[in-house]
Amino acid sequence: MTPMSPAFRQSNFYFWYFAFVGIFGTYFALYLQSQGLAAAEIAFLMSLQQVVRIVTPFLWGWLADHLRRRTAVIRGTMLLAVAAFPMLFLVSGAGEMAAIFVILFSLWSAALPLFEACVIASVGGDSGRYGRIRLWGSVGFVVTVLLVGWALDHLPIRSLLWMVLAMLSMAALSSLALPEQRPGVAQAIRRDSIWPILRRPEVVALFVACFLMMASQSANFVFYSIYMVENGHSKSTVGMLWSIGVVAEIAIFITLPRLISRFTAFVLFSFSFAVTTVRYLLVGWFPESLGVQVFAQSLHAFTFGTWHAAAMALLHQFFPAPFGTRAQAMYTSFSFGVGGAAGGVIAGLAWDSIGAAWTFTAMSALALLGWGISLRCVQPAASTMPR
Repeated sequence: MTPMSPAFRQSNFYFWYFAFVGIFGTYFALYLQSQGLAAAEIAFLMSLQQVVRIVTPFLWGWLADHLRRRTAVIRGTMLLAVAAFPMLFLVSGAGEMAAIFVILFSLWSAALPLFEACVIASVGGDSGRYGRIRLWGSVGFVVTVLLVGWALDHLPIRSLLWMVLAMLSMAALSSLALPEQRPGVAQAIRRDSIWPILRRPEVVALFVACFLMMASQSANFVFYSIYMVENGHSKSTVGMLWSIGVVAEIAIFITLPRLISRFTAFVLFSFSFAVTTVRYLLVGWFPESLGVQVFAQSLHAFTFGTWHAAAMALLHQFFPAPFGTRAQAMYTSFSFGVGGAAGGVIAGLAWDSIGAAWTFTAMSALALLGWGISLRCVQPAASTMPR
């Protein structure tokens, strides 16, 4: 992989994009808490990212298909996000932040599904090649989360705003080097024929299962850092715990070709739900045990790494190439969007009423339901859907 190769440029964007996503997702709830916001307000603000993902992927996907310039849309939205981010330096109330968050999330959430569609198309749906490119996003996540966690033990929490802006800026700059990818003419011709695919029961079940997976992870995304700090762990330790999960994810991406050769995408997809069920029971009931938390975080290899790669492979099986952008938009909307928003609302309401442990137990129950649906309803599609 040479510096001028498309794979290198794609890996570079993944690195900086997830460096930014990592420190925002890991530490921004702590910044919001420092501003005096309640748990429900923090959950609401952090869940707005998922809410805007319900609609915006379709809008940006339509624009990218209409212009036939996916990469140009990625670059434009990332640069606009950098320009809009400094507004957060000027506000502290939940209402003002909510308005700015909607703008920011609408912009930077546009890039990933479009970029994923570009990468999947460029590797021809090969999960192994996809994993080798995608793992650099995990590397970026680990490096920055560890460094920022250490820095926040010595710097005021407000310095986090500058760190997030710096990583967002680097992601925007790296997008300028991405190879342009234009959807083919055939994509425009077959626009309406996606609906027969969407009506298939196994495809519906796939999206429902993805919804439940991301709903089950919402409490972890919003409250894990707060929960660990409240149970005696330092911010640098919290960063280390998040990083263990992503290191495990990197290991899975490296070994993914061998896993795919031995197990089907469906088997890996459904197994990930079983692991998620166990993971959040451990997180909820053993927060003070560093050893248990290290083990629970290592399960992220399956609860996201294997699950996401398997979901990408299933989408590639279910949807022919001309529908790649819209399939990615629907995947993002139903899982990260609707699922993440619903789970975030549930977690925010439950956190103060039934407590942290039972909130994570509820998240575990959602993963268990997703496991049942994937086993019962998704499997037939893996062998019957056309490539």
